[in-house]
Amino acid sequence: MAPILILLGAPGSGKGTQAKRIEAELHFPQISTGDILREALRRETPLGLKARAAMDAGELVPDDVVIGIIEERLQHDDCTDGCVMDGFPRTVAQAEALGRLVQNRFQMKVIQLDVPEEDLMKRLTGRRNCVKCGAISNVYFSPAEIDNRCDLCGGELVQRADDTAAVVRNRLAVYRQHTEPLIAYYDRQHLLHTVDAQGDVSEIFDRINRLIRQNGSGAVR
Repeated sequence: MAPILILLGAPGSGKGTQAKRIEAELHFPQISTGDILREALRRETPLGLKARAAMDAGELVPDDVVIGIIEERLQHDDCTDGCVMDGFPRTVAQAEALGRLVQNRFQMKVIQLDVPEEDLMKRLTGRRNCVKCGAISNVYFSPAEIDNRCDLCGGELVQRADDTAAVVRNRLAVYRQHTEPLIAYYDRQHLLHTVDAQGDVSEIFDRINRLIRQNGSGAVR
């Protein structure tokens, strides 16, 4: 059966980078619930209209609407050989619904990108953005040749408000609160795989690629 890949990882673990790499090299479409929800709203599909009613009332989009949108998306031809879920599921209830939806149609692989919290802090708090060209550097891993100046264009390098130490610690705490039950759920289902997400981006992708091709749960380092 074709795989459905679910990437789990804390902020700064590289989920977005690896999802894009998987899409580009393995040709598994990256399914973003946010993107397809916006498209359903734009097209005013029945599910899109239900979602709009909830959003207009200031409520979260109900799980049944989100699951319906995912179900519609999985019918597309580009998902025949597999896909990568981006931002879904976020709760155990959503995970249970997804499991029922893909049963006997896809092989689910849940990949946890493992990075020590100390490194996550450095990845996020050390990040600097160029105000002129948008290039990103890191004071710990890829420091600029001249302090606070972009190597590419000479523009000023600044830290985003959500990359300060206090905000990052809160983001990591929120992640643990909401995602640990999901990790435990998939571990009990013997669907959880762990990948060492430290090091070069290409090396991490190679570990993920090997894991996609192996059977059973486990870890790749």
